[in-house]
Amino acid sequence: MRHGDFARSREARYSQENALRGSAILTRPYIHPDAKSALHCDGVSLEALARRFGTPLYVYSAGHIAERLGLFERAFSGIPHVVCYAVKANSSLGILRLFAQRGAGFDIVSGGELERVLTVDRHAAERVVFSGIGKTAAEMDLALRSGILLFNVEGEGELELLSERAAKLRRRPRMALRVNPDVFAETHPYISTGMREHKFGIDIRRARALYKKAGKHLEPCGVSVHIGSQIRAADPFGAAAQRVAKLIAELRKDGHAIRYMDAGGGLGIEYHAERPFDAEAKVREYAAALMPAAESVGGITLLLEPGRFLVAQAGALLARVLYVKKNGAKTFVITDAAMNDLIRPALYQAYHEIVAVAPRRSSRKMVADVVGPVCETGDFFARDRELPPLKPGELVAILDAGAYGMSLASNYNSRPRAAEVLVEGRRARLIRRRENVDDMLATERLATGL
Repeated sequence: MRHGDFARSREARYSQENALRGSAILTRPYIHPDAKSALHCDGVSLEALARRFGTPLYVYSAGHIAERLGLFERAFSGIPHVVCYAVKANSSLGILRLFAQRGAGFDIVSGGELERVLTVDRHAAERVVFSGIGKTAAEMDLALRSGILLFNVEGEGELELLSERAAKLRRRPRMALRVNPDVFAETHPYISTGMREHKFGIDIRRARALYKKAGKHLEPCGVSVHIGSQIRAADPFGAAAQRVAKLIAELRKDGHAIRYMDAGGGLGIEYHAERPFDAEAKVREYAAALMPAAESVGGITLLLEPGRFLVAQAGALLARVLYVKKNGAKTFVITDAAMNDLIRPALYQAYHEIVAVAPRRSSRKMVADVVGPVCETGDFFARDRELPPLKPGELVAILDAGAYGMSLASNYNSRPRAAEVLVEGRRARLIRRRENVDDMLATERLATGL
C-alpha cells in the first residue's frame, strides 16, 4: 500500500502499467481517487468504513489478494505446483475463504489453524501442509483423520511420534523432513530460520539417516525447507533449493520416491513508500531462482508457502487520533489503536507508512511519535515520523498491515480486539465483529470461597 498523495503521479503510472499487462487492479488498493476525496480501499471510502464499523479497524482488499495469488500461479505455470498460503500471516476466516475459493493450498503450524481451514472448506485438507516444531499427538491425530497433503517433520522425536499415531489410526501419511540448508538470508534475526543454530528443522547432513528411520507407517515423499521471512533477494532461495535438489537425488538413490519439494515461503515486500517495488517482477525473480533446481531432478511438484507477500499490502489498520500531546521538544500523536492491535513495530522495530485519511492541501509537516494508549513505552507505531499536521478526531491509516497484524493481536490492557472488513470492489463486508468485554471474560471463572 502507498499513500494517497501519490495518486496523481503514481496512480497514473500504475494504471498505465496495469493496462499494458491487462490488469485492472492497482499495485496498491489504498489511494486518493482525486485531490478532494479521502483515502479509499478500492471503491470504498475509509471515512465511511470508520463511521460504519468504528476504529481501530482492519480493512483488506480482496482484489489485491487475488491479484497477488495470480502472480504466483502465472510465474510457476511451467511446473507442477501448489501455492499453500501461510495461514499464520492472517488467519481470518474471510481471508482463508478467498484462498480456498481460488483453489489454493494452506501451510499450517498448529491444530487450531487446521480447524480454521476445515471450517472454511473441509475438502481443502488435501491441500494442507503441516509445519511447525511442536506438533502434539492430538494435532497429529486431527491432521491424520483429515487427510492432509503432507507433514513437514522437524525432528527425530516428532518422526517417532508421527509413526506411532499413524500406526494407531491405521493411516500412512505422506511426510517430508524439513532440512536446514545453512543458507544465510539477510533479514531480522527473529524471522531467520534456515541456519543450523535455529530451532527449526534438522541439519541437512543428517537427513538421509532420518529418512531411513521413517518405517512402514510413513510415506517419505518430500523434502521441505524454509530459510526465513521478509527476504527480498532471490539468491538465497535459489541456493537453498539447489541443496535440496541434491538431497532429493541422493534420497531417490536410497530408494525413496521423492516427488514434492517444499520451498517454504519468506518472499519479502517493501514497507517504505519511497523505495520502488514491483511485485510481479519480484515473483518472476523468485520463480527463476527456484524452478531450475526443481526441474533438475524432475518429477517434482513444487510446494510454495507465501504469506506476507499475498496479504500484507492488501491491508491497513485504520485508527482515530485521540490527542496530540507535547512533552518538551517531543510531539506525540496518540491514537485509539495500540500495540495490542499491531505489535510489529514494538516486536521487530518494523516500519509502516502512516498516512492521513483526509487529503492535505497544506505543505506543512510535523515530526511526531505515533503511539497508542497502552501502558508501555514500547507501544508505538512510528518514532520521529514526518507527518501532515494532525488533530484529535482525524483518521490515520497504518499501511501494509494485512500480515502479522490481526494474527498477532492480543487483549493486553484488557483491550478488545479490532473488527475486520473485507472490501470487494465497492462492497464492504464485516468478516470479524469487534470484540466486547463479554467476549474477553467468557472463558474466565471467578473463584469463590477461598
